[in-house]
Amino acid sequence: MELKQGLLQISPLPESDLKSILKIADQIQLDKDIIFIDENKTNKYIYFLQKGICRIYYYKEHKEVILDFCFPGQIILPLNSYIHGTPTYEIVDTLTDCILYKISIQKLQELYKESLAIANWGRKLAELETLKIEERLMQHLFKTASERYHDLLQKAPLLLQHIKLGYIATYLGVSQVTLSRIRAEVK
Repeated sequence: MELKQGLLQISPLPESDLKSILKIADQIQLDKDIIFIDENKTNKYIYFLQKGICRIYYYKEHKEVILDFCFPGQIILPLNSYIHGTPTYEIVDTLTDCILYKISIQKLQELYKESLAIANWGRKLAELETLKIEERLMQHLFKTASERYHDLLQKAPLLLQHIKLGYIATYLGVSQVTLSRIRAEVK
């Protein structure tokens, strides 16, 4: 998905405002296994994933806890840094070679002051990101590992083969043996 489409999926924008956002977006390419958002650091960018797969995780008692995977067309945005300008607890790395667009949060906030439409777009972005967090929480509270695996398959069935099984098991909160059983049920 192209950046223009991705921005308009969040909320419609007048052409001039869309151009203003596109003007501050930079395309970057990252190799596999690159951390581009690190814990305890203030993130200065919003990222739009055009190609590839990323992983969002944190460490708890020296173990990785995988919160989510990001697929093409998705926004990557640690809310602590976006809203409060404070360090994030999340780590985001690339599981494959990736093409992303990065948009400076500071420059975007300047555009919020200049355009009500862009400010409303930014509010909608924050709302959608909050809903993603709520969805993750509800999945972990109310769905079984098998149901969450099915949901992950629905998100990106062709891309799932590029994610290590150990990562998927960690995301689901199960052992690799249990994941094998879940995968066998699907086939």
